Amino acid sequence: MHTNELPKHGKIVRIEEECQDVESFFISSKMEALPGQFILAWIPGMDAKPFCISSCDGSRFSVTVCKVGPFSEKIFEKKIGDTFSYFGPYGTSFSIPENQHLATVGGGYGAAALAWVAKEAKEKGCSVDFIVGARKKESILFAKKVKAAGMNVIITTDDGSAGLKGRTTDALADLIKNSRPDVVMTVGPEMMMYYVAKMCQEQNIPCEISMERYMKCGFGVCGQCCVDDLGIRMCKEGPVISGDLALQIKEFGKYHRDRQGRKVMYG
Repeated sequence: MHTNELPKHGKIVRIEEECQDVESFFISSKMEALPGQFILAWIPGMDAKPFCISSCDGSRFSVTVCKVGPFSEKIFEKKIGDTFSYFGPYGTSFSIPENQHLATVGGGYGAAALAWVAKEAKEKGCSVDFIVGARKKESILFAKKVKAAGMNVIITTDDGSAGLKGRTTDALADLIKNSRPDVVMTVGPEMMMYYVAKMCQEQNIPCEISMERYMKCGFGVCGQCCVDDLGIRMCKEGPVISGDLALQIKEFGKYHRDRQGRKVMYG
């Protein structure tokens, strides 16, 4: 059996509240991971669920969790010193360039993965525009941390309570018009990523997205996360793929499949 198929265990050494119902858990455990990859958090006797890795330095990593259901609520019950069990890391990662102009577009808790992308890009000499959107001011993630690290942050909110009133795609359109980025990376709601990918394709700007699908095994065996009609597995050939490839996937921006494999339409 591949070592990535065996459970691993670490200790929770820090917990940070990011905003209401969103916390980052820092786990002491040796790991070699890249921005965009994910782990399967495992609660014995309950389930294993995928979470993006929001930071990793080789000796510890973090996952940012939104409390949305029984599994995440169980994680929120954990305290510093508790054991955190997981499988991974799995999946593809973002192709972070050197000395280029990078724009990241994050919606909701997709900003967690992009904060790590932005940090790595800055260390590679990139200038970074970090576009982050939320429904309201209280739900904005990682903007303060990224700004404190010296990067340009552009905030959008649905209600106008912080930054620009509107969508992240509006902010990206303005950025492309005024200061065209060399590459765009996006994580968040699928309809947002769909329009980001379309915009980048039309403008001939390289783009990468992180495409989320329901996963059971995480390492390419079960086929649950295969997409129509290319059949590629989002846990192996993804979750990070090019925007051009994403736009070849028939279901992208239209529907996804639930635990039973049934289609769930967007909108």
